[in-house]
This record gives sequence, C-alpha cells and structure tokens, in this order.
Amino acid sequence: MDINYELYKVFYHVAATLSFSEASKQLFISQSAVSQSIKVLEKKLNQKLFIRSTKRVQLTPEGEILFKHIQPAMNLIKQGETQLLEANTLNGGQLRIGASDTICRYYLVPYLNRFHKQYPRIHIKVTNQTSIQCAALLEHGQVDLIVVNYPNSALSENHIFKTINEFHDVFVANRQYFPLEHEALSLQDLQRNPIMMLDRKSTTSEFLHSIFQRSHLDLAPEIELSSNDLLIDLARIGLGIAFVPDFCIPPDDKDLFVLKLEEALPSRQMVAAFNEKLPVSQTAAQFMEML
Repeated sequence: MDINYELYKVFYHVAATLSFSEASKQLFISQSAVSQSIKVLEKKLNQKLFIRSTKRVQLTPEGEILFKHIQPAMNLIKQGETQLLEANTLNGGQLRIGASDTICRYYLVPYLNRFHKQYPRIHIKVTNQTSIQCAALLEHGQVDLIVVNYPNSALSENHIFKTINEFHDVFVANRQYFPLEHEALSLQDLQRNPIMMLDRKSTTSEFLHSIFQRSHLDLAPEIELSSNDLLIDLARIGLGIAFVPDFCIPPDDKDLFVLKLEEALPSRQMVAAFNEKLPVSQTAAQFMEML
C-alpha cells in the first residue's frame, strides 16, 4: 500500500496530542489541512482512526493499533535525525575506521585516545583487516576512512588518500641463531636463510615479492603469517629472519638485531584514504585532520 509518509506524520501528532489544533501548531499547517490529511489516511486504510466530538478527540481501536506501530517508527526517525545533527557538530554520531592490527597497535592508538578525549560522545568503531581488505571495506561504504600501507594494489581511482607517515621495512633476527650482525647481505644471501613474512594477502608481501622479482630472484618464504607481532616472536626464538615494519621493533630488544643490506630497500608510506564517491562526515574529516 502506497501511503505518503506525511499522512502518518500528521496522524502521529494528532494521536499523540489528541488534538487537531495542537497538531496543526506542531506541524505549522492549518487545522483544516490536518483534518483533510486524516480523512485521506482513513480512506486509504479503509478504517476509522479517530472519534471526533465537539469536546474531545480519541483514538478508535484501529487507531490505537496503528499508533502502537507509528510511535516507535517516528521515534527512530527522530533519533536518526538527532544523531546526524550531532555528528555535524561533533557532539555525537559514529566514526568508522578500517585498519590492520599492526597500524592500530603501533600508530593509531594515541590518535584514537586523543580523539576520544576531545569528542567523548562520538562512537568509534574500528574494523581490523589487512590493508588490501580495508580498501574493499572503503569501496563498499562499510567504513568512513581507512589507514593503510602504500603502495596498495587494492586502492582504486575512487580512493583519495593523504600520506600521514613514512617507514622502512627491515629484516630482523636473533643474533644467537643468525650471527650476521656485522655483515652486509645481498638479497641472494638472504635467500639462503629461512625468511618469515606476512601472507600473500598483504601489501607487505606484495612489496617484498616485487623487490625480489626486480632482482630476478624467487622468494620462497619459510613461514607466512597474518601477524607482525607473531613474526617478531618467532624471530626472537630463532625460527628464521622476519620481515617487518621498523616501527614494530621494540627499541630495547636485547635478542633481535636489524640485518644490514647491501642495497637499502625503498621506504613505504602509511596513508589515510576515503572514497570520493561517498560523502565524508565532519567526524571523519576531523579525525583525518588530526592524523
């Protein structure tokens, strides 16, 4: 049944106040327009909704049933409007961020803490995925912005991004198991050792494989995982040489050392990205400005 929302809106105000005149004041329309709208609604529903007399207005049993459904619906609409208005003034709403576990732990936490303290009424939702999977979240409108590593093959022309940090990837090992601390190694030298790295669904894996391919070398990792922290733990017990971002390495680690390479690896960037096809909320824009 195709019934204009405005008719239900008029019905709600009359049913809530049990007064045609009061409803007209709240809706800023004439009392005759209120009466006409109720008549049209009753005709469309083929039900009498109000009993009208000279002294009072009351709901019919059918009107009571309809009001039980219309009242929560109107309240939900009001709640949605309020949240949108609050979001525009940074007094409420939601901030949806997509980022990897590593970026969240080692980079975003201080910013999330600062943002939460500054805007405590804004609900922050963080979705953890790889940098490649985060791009899909952004494309489908499931998050407002993402913080990911770059280069990133999943970022499309629809994604506008800003560089917020630069870092280097490094090879780390336990000096007790790999006595290579004073040597400068080539990629070919590294190939002879057990390499541990993130799995093929990550931008880090794409990056390192491309480095080896440019040198006409095949990279066959000994271990592929989805966690940089776990790679560091395995390197610490001597299972192999881990390839991880430099900002993940504890500065006071007594067991691990960073291997020296004959040729320095290019740096990578951390970027904040949003989808230009979707409107950017003031909340998301403010967080990106903070980054």
